[in-house]
Amino acid sequence: MRVLGTTPARLGLAALLAGFAGPAGAGLTPKDLSGVGLAPPPGARAPLEAAFTDSADGRRLSLGEALSGRPTLLMPLDYACRNVCDPMLAVAGTALAATGLAPGTDYRLVTLGLNPRADAGTARAMVAGQLGQGPLLASAAVLIGAPGPVEAVTRALGYAYAYDRDTESYAHPAGALVLTGDGRVARALSPLAMTARDLRLALVEAGEGRVGGLADRLVLLCYGYDPQSGIYTPLIRRILTASGVVTVLGIALLVLALHRRSRRDRPI
Repeated sequence: MRVLGTTPARLGLAALLAGFAGPAGAGLTPKDLSGVGLAPPPGARAPLEAAFTDSADGRRLSLGEALSGRPTLLMPLDYACRNVCDPMLAVAGTALAATGLAPGTDYRLVTLGLNPRADAGTARAMVAGQLGQGPLLASAAVLIGAPGPVEAVTRALGYAYAYDRDTESYAHPAGALVLTGDGRVARALSPLAMTARDLRLALVEAGEGRVGGLADRLVLLCYGYDPQSGIYTPLIRRILTASGVVTVLGIALLVLALHRRSRRDRPI
């Protein structure tokens, strides 16, 4: 796969995220999680005839109607999820807003609900909370649907996820797909490492009908909080631990700097 806009900072972030992508606890086994990932097959194309409901107004529409013939960022989400789905959508929204492209005209943002228990109100609230009011939200298609059409789309795109009955949550890739106007997969991206430059280039190329190589498999999971015990499983716990270490180091460096400054300013 061609890497867009690779920098040392991006490589460092990618390495950090890869470290967090180990098997999570809860009710799914490592074997269950081994099948979760984003690996579009060669020539992958979304079934445009798959029918969903637009959560904004309740009308029925096909995936093809949601794409409207435009390059599209498709984001499968669990609208009831509060692990990685929220920041994933927020980062993607920020990157889209910074591309300089016009939402609804130059591209489409389509979110697809994985969780059939998340209703239209939950979907609207989740997406609006992360994108904020504005043209991006107004032009986005926030789709919900029955398991059949959802599975037809995800299966065709190589997007594999698993349901954890113990916690009633979904382990799914923290990934998104850039589609051409006719539903072909142009790029597979990680929204958590997404930049405006990369996203603009991917959407422009998709608008021209260009499809990149898709050899890599994205396995960073959105799966980690156990609502029954109220604790974080290893994926999220590692993120919180790393954040805590960074915070402690920052405080230690600040104290050291203040100590050195006080000694330097002390009268002799």
